[in-house]
Amino acid sequence: MELELGILNPQELLTLRLRLLYEKAGCSKYHMGRFEEYGLYQEYRRFLSSEQVITFTDLDGRLLAMKPDVTLSIAKSAQPAPGECRRYYYTENVYRPSQESHTFREISQTGLEYIGAIDTAAEAEVLSLALDSLALAGPDFILELSHMGFVTGLLDAVGASEAVRPRLLACIRDKNAHELQKLAAGAGLPRQGTDALCSLIGLAGPWEDVLKKAAPMALNPSMGAALEELEAVCRRLESCGHARRLQLDLSLANDISYYNGVVFQGYVAGIPRPFLRGGRYDPLAEQFTPGARAVGFALYLDELRRLEAPEPPVERSGAKRVMLNVALPKGRLGDKVYDLLSGVGYGCPEGYADSRKLVVENPEAGIRYFLVKPSDVAIYVEHGAADIGIVGKDILQESGADVYELLDTGLGKCRMCVAGPKDFADDPGRTLRVATKFVNIAKAFYAGRGRDIDIIKLNGSIELAPILGLSDVIVDIVETGTTLKENDLRVIEEFMPISARFIANKASYQFKNQEIAVLLQKLAEVTGA
Repeated sequence: MELELGILNPQELLTLRLRLLYEKAGCSKYHMGRFEEYGLYQEYRRFLSSEQVITFTDLDGRLLAMKPDVTLSIAKSAQPAPGECRRYYYTENVYRPSQESHTFREISQTGLEYIGAIDTAAEAEVLSLALDSLALAGPDFILELSHMGFVTGLLDAVGASEAVRPRLLACIRDKNAHELQKLAAGAGLPRQGTDALCSLIGLAGPWEDVLKKAAPMALNPSMGAALEELEAVCRRLESCGHARRLQLDLSLANDISYYNGVVFQGYVAGIPRPFLRGGRYDPLAEQFTPGARAVGFALYLDELRRLEAPEPPVERSGAKRVMLNVALPKGRLGDKVYDLLSGVGYGCPEGYADSRKLVVENPEAGIRYFLVKPSDVAIYVEHGAADIGIVGKDILQESGADVYELLDTGLGKCRMCVAGPKDFADDPGRTLRVATKFVNIAKAFYAGRGRDIDIIKLNGSIELAPILGLSDVIVDIVETGTTLKENDLRVIEEFMPISARFIANKASYQFKNQEIAVLLQKLAEVTGA
């Protein structure tokens, strides 16, 4: 019977092609059961993306877990001899919590792991296979490369404390220069150190250009060694004809306790988030085999379904241009932003306020606006329905959307506050009742204080809750404070400044970088941000 490849869906077909690729590279297939001893994940939980694991007790009383990770099991089982490099590939499902649905998801992964004696040649081989894997997934792709040694070396050089490093890294990852400046200043870092951290965000592009710009920043041996390793790997890839799809982005900084060397992620056009993630993870390998090194990656095959989504309709007129899809919030903020962008050449012949259309565009200017509810802007951008958007910091923080936060426009300034009756005095001996529509923000704020609270979720007229005794305090946006005063309430504490932020989808930032940069620059000029 002849095999008809046409009956396979894209995920099945790619899985077969990846298997052939990895077998030809000399990798052995690794297979593990659906369940693993929970003790393994408990002992090495710092190497997991989340400590939340599905557990159950089997028939003989053992506590088992549905596997949240494959790399940990491979590292435990590999046990390479001195000087040996073991090469594995796998196709497995893992079970992890989803921030979007607040449920566990079954995620299909194909991955590759090299464990043992790892040198520059082995790293380049893994990166070459990563590029080949992306090429099998789609014709238009980018592999983005960085090095944790350069990032951590810079944190050492500027004197960043261990306590503040995770938050600094989060700002660097999100390309959030404005928050990075505030955080670094609050941590007491010198201005020169703050500027150096912010400059990481701009160190992205063709590898030779980035290395040239980064060289003067190598302030210690760790940073210098990282650049030397990146150059050696990139030159090997160039000699194999792979450099065209390779870019460096030194703001790519993954988990500092897991990754210790080269880190990378791959994008495929049409998929709104990284399709491939990987890097060097020696600390995990050494837990099971002293002296062992490791590098590998995983592809998230479920993301292929997003390629089936239809493209937004395009009205063709004149020369074809790359279209930027903008999620514009309905209301006063959206009106202000549209007027600003219209004034610098991004207006539409048919103004969105003049019709009931939800999509208006100007193909000549390369711009398309989607009119959406303000609370939905970050979601449209995160999922790639829009390339960029303007959203309030309150909505962005509450949603937890995984996007780049590129600019604080300064528009729509207000602040997030705790407010309550004028005579309110907190009693630490009992649970505090907090009414809010910003549940995640309120939880994070009080968790940082170690305060036990009960959240009362409301969608409007938040000020009424303490008046009627429904809550002790509220967490809400305050602009002028007039409503609070008129209802005998007062601001107890301000804890988060809010304004409109310019955000970008992480994949769109790769494939439409030039268009986004031009629009961003014009927006910065007219807002003075």
